[in-house]
Amino acid sequence: MISNLRKAVRLPQPRTQGVDLSHPARSPLGTAVVNCAVYVSGVRQSGDHPAGVAIRKVRETGNGFVWIGLHEPSEKEFAGIVELFGLHPLAVEDAVHAHQRPKLENYDDSLFTVFKTVRYVEHDQLTETSEVVDTGEIMVFTGTDFVITVRHGGHGSLGPLREQLEDVPEQLAHGPSAVLHAIADHVVDDYLDVAAAVQDDIDEVESEVFSIRGGGGAGRIYQLKRELLELKRAVAPLDRPLQSLASQPMAQVEPQIKTYFRDVADHLEHVSEQITGFDELLNSILQAHLAQVTVAQNEDMRRISAWVAILAVPTMVCGIYGMNFTYMPEKHWTFGYPLVMGLTLGLCWVIHRGFKRNGWL
Repeated sequence: MISNLRKAVRLPQPRTQGVDLSHPARSPLGTAVVNCAVYVSGVRQSGDHPAGVAIRKVRETGNGFVWIGLHEPSEKEFAGIVELFGLHPLAVEDAVHAHQRPKLENYDDSLFTVFKTVRYVEHDQLTETSEVVDTGEIMVFTGTDFVITVRHGGHGSLGPLREQLEDVPEQLAHGPSAVLHAIADHVVDDYLDVAAAVQDDIDEVESEVFSIRGGGGAGRIYQLKRELLELKRAVAPLDRPLQSLASQPMAQVEPQIKTYFRDVADHLEHVSEQITGFDELLNSILQAHLAQVTVAQNEDMRRISAWVAILAVPTMVCGIYGMNFTYMPEKHWTFGYPLVMGLTLGLCWVIHRGFKRNGWL
């Protein structure tokens, strides 16, 4: 059994943007309800039932659980679900208005978990304004006989995940906590994918900064740091909730599932370490870029100073002879002009050669 669960945990997780309109079991309950299904012994029961009918059926038989999926519900659309399942008002407010940090709250008869979803935004070329990481949210209400998922954002559809779990009934047989684990694993796997894609962008900027032409402006580096911070805000706060799910006794989480939460926590720690490494690498790249800029400015200043010194000779000579005094050296001599010009050019050549030898030109 455990080996089967292990195989179920690492299912591939394709991502679909937006609401999964292609899902074959669309619930007709309303615009916010994406799906509503009853599962008994891990097997989805035939037929589409309103939420009230579904949960009554489960509680009358004492078997199975209900999984309801919603996408950006309004307060009015969510009110019936709240009353039916007795959800805590504070958690309901968070679920409707979103913009929450990842967290886990225990309300006696239910758990409220918030996950930040992330998606890598494809782009042909990284610019100073490129959006790299797009975030959304998934809120999960977990009870002993129900799980309610509330999704915010245009990505992170749970339709494919639901279908994968339905193909492994021995996983769903563990109840709502198995769904909660699958969602956590799905979200953290997305973190890994996004981190790998961000690393490609960092490698590209690093290659340009250390190339001969020294490209990769500071604006692009700062933009990557901002997007990396967005990813960090999604990943870092999730560590404590996962540790709680993996170690603390909770009535809504089966003991067998806790082991798999530890596995997800390990993956999250790996992502956190990656993000820390990326941040340090970007700091090093930025310092290298600024050092290159400083060196280039110093070289430009040396060139400018060298040419100023060279041009100071003819400027001085022209300034002296431009004063039009009557008695000037060699002024009335036939070879006076060629001599002064020759001496001027000679001095300029000597100074130029000195600067060239010292690497200023």
